[in-house]
Amino acid sequence: MSAAEFGLALSVFLACTVEAVEALTIVLAVGTVRSWRSSLYGVGAAALVLAVLIAALGPALSAIPIGVLRVIVGGLLLVFGLQWLRKAILRAAGLKALHDELGNFAEETERARAVGAVGARESFDPYAFTVSLKAVLLEGLEVVFIVLTFGANQHRVGLAAVAAAVAVVLVVAVGFAVRAPLARVPENAMKFAVGVMLTSFGMFWSAEGAGAHWPGGDAALLVIIPVLALTSLAMVASLRRAPAVAR
Repeated sequence: MSAAEFGLALSVFLACTVEAVEALTIVLAVGTVRSWRSSLYGVGAAALVLAVLIAALGPALSAIPIGVLRVIVGGLLLVFGLQWLRKAILRAAGLKALHDELGNFAEETERARAVGAVGARESFDPYAFTVSLKAVLLEGLEVVFIVLTFGANQHRVGLAAVAAAVAVVLVVAVGFAVRAPLARVPENAMKFAVGVMLTSFGMFWSAEGAGAHWPGGDAALLVIIPVLALTSLAMVASLRRAPAVAR
């Protein structure tokens, strides 16, 4: 496996783990309080929609000329990755609240209870279905974006899909085993890493698509990624020293 393929698989795995944790927190909340059956129906419906999107868009993206595709994908990854990285830097510097899965779980649980009684145990619960469908679909769309952009650009949609599937299965298995939000997952650290990876690949692919040639080819990523990570950590340290100016 080349450096680019390893980076692809790792980036997809980490990003999908974060998205899966956020979706699972909501599904666990409504399933626990209201109806597991209806919640799982919602999850299944969302998964079906996402699978159709991957099947439909994957071949279409692969048909785009590689140079054009890399410029488009690189630009999108830069926008997406910088957004993740900016938030992670602000959280690490103490200028933005950390993501609280326990708090989100409690909030979603109270919201589900406030809707009213579920009714018979075997009855269909529209609220549980809709909330689970929305949570999985919204978070899943980000997963699809990452899988398709990374996979199509490297012509390795299969590898990206496998990395995403492993991440989702792992999170779901652990989540349902403990029946609680995965509050101990170092989510901000993972978002920081994903932001660095997405931004690095975005820089690499957009430059290649525009006609630039990186010294060493794919091995240049082994320099770009740590340099960007160190630069981001330096920004965190700088913001911690001057919080008033940062605000």
